Order: sequence, then structure tokens, then C-alpha cells
Amino acid sequence: MNFQRGHGFDEPEINLIPFIDVLLVIIIFLMLTTTYAKFSGLEINLPTAEASEQTESPNEVEVAVSAAGQVSIDKTPLAATDVRSISEALRRAAGGRTDPLIVISADAKATHQSIIDIMQAAQMSGYPRISFATQSPGSEDRG
Repeated sequence: MNFQRGHGFDEPEINLIPFIDVLLVIIIFLMLTTTYAKFSGLEINLPTAEASEQTESPNEVEVAVSAAGQVSIDKTPLAATDVRSISEALRRAAGGRTDPLIVISADAKATHQSIIDIMQAAQMSGYPRISFATQSPGSEDRG
């Protein structure tokens, strides 16, 4: 026998209002605590080093690179700046010295590729010892 004829079965319902409130609080919390980093504006500072003044070693070959990409070896400018020409000029500059140290002094505006070309030329010439010239923090040219 059914004594509750007029009463239908009530379906349980889920109240979404508290759920939405909790999600909004989580979103606000994440927005306030997240730090946003800019990767498009990467700032690079060139190296500086503090060391005692070194006297020039007779076993060094100095390679300078200008901002325009002009390469000079032991203060003699090169006409061509391809890897093979730089390699031949390094061999001439080293002369009969065994295992010379290649010191690269590059302008701050010099391209990365020009430095890689010099390193590759030194490797082709058989000179594995490469060093980069730095400047002291107080000795920057201000002009």
C-alpha cells in the first residue's frame, strides 16, 4: 500500500553557487601570487673580471673583433672574415710558437657568429687554448 500518493520523489540537486564561489577565490589567489616573467626583453651584461694586471705573454695571439665584424690579428686587419682566412692568419701570426694562447677581444656589439668563426678557425689551426679578454668594472670607456 502506498500511503504517500500525492507526494512525488524529489530529485536531489547540486547547488553550484558555493562551488563557483570557491573557484573564484582560487582564481583570485592564483592571480595575486603568480609572478609574470618577460622573456622577450632578455638583458645580458658582458663579463667583467677583477684580476691583477698581466704582462703580455710572448705565446699569445691577440684577435680583436669590432662591432662591424672586422677581425684583426695582432693588430693587423684581415681583408676576409671567413673561417679559412682567419685560420690561415692565425697560423701566420703564431709562426713557430708551439701551442699559442688565442686571446679574443670582442666589442660588446660584435655578433656571436663572428666569435664562433674565430673559435672554429683556432680549432682548424690546431690551437685549442682560447681565452676571452675582459675589462675591470671601473675601466669601461665612457666617451
